[in-house]
Amino acid sequence: MRIVSIEGGHGLVQKLSLMGLSEEKIIRVISSGPGPVVVQVERNTVAVGKGMAQRIMVMRV
Repeated sequence: MRIVSIEGGHGLVQKLSLMGLSEEKIIRVISSGPGPVVVQVERNTVAVGKGMAQRIMVMRV
């Protein structure tokens, strides 16, 4: 999946960017069950809370 936008304020965008999640990045969802959403971006694996994850708009590639 490719991140097409992040629906949030500057603080959220900056926090996700520090985790490696920004527009145009290719990600792969590892886990989205109970608890945080775990994604792989480049060679890193990061956990994002459900509320934050819902603000990341993606497109299948």
